[in-house]
Amino acid sequence: MTGEAHDRTPPPQGLDEAIHHPTRLQFMAFLSGCAEAEFAAVRDYCAVSDASVSRIAQALEAEGYVRIRKGYIGKRPRTWLSLTTQGRTALTAHMAALQALAEAAQQAGAHNNEPSGD
Repeated sequence: MTGEAHDRTPPPQGLDEAIHHPTRLQFMAFLSGCAEAEFAAVRDYCAVSDASVSRIAQALEAEGYVRIRKGYIGKRPRTWLSLTTQGRTALTAHMAALQALAEAAQQAGAHNNEPSGD
């Protein structure tokens, strides 16, 4: 019978709760495209507030995924963000898990479209 528990494919392993939220995923994906990004560039790309970028950066730094570097340009303070090697690995694994989730769902959907023989 379709829909029974034994017909369901378990969700793929590897989804990382630390980066699963869409804004965190966007944040990590943006940083994956550069060696280092200025705080304002990340904020503008993610279309979030300074406070949100700060919270996300601190949370991801605590996970070991992001490096925060502070410095100055002239007399103006600046913050730069970059992915660590661990962060790049985590993002790659998370994206692979999302892809596996999508593929499993598509296969399950295709299976449910087969004629039932009624």
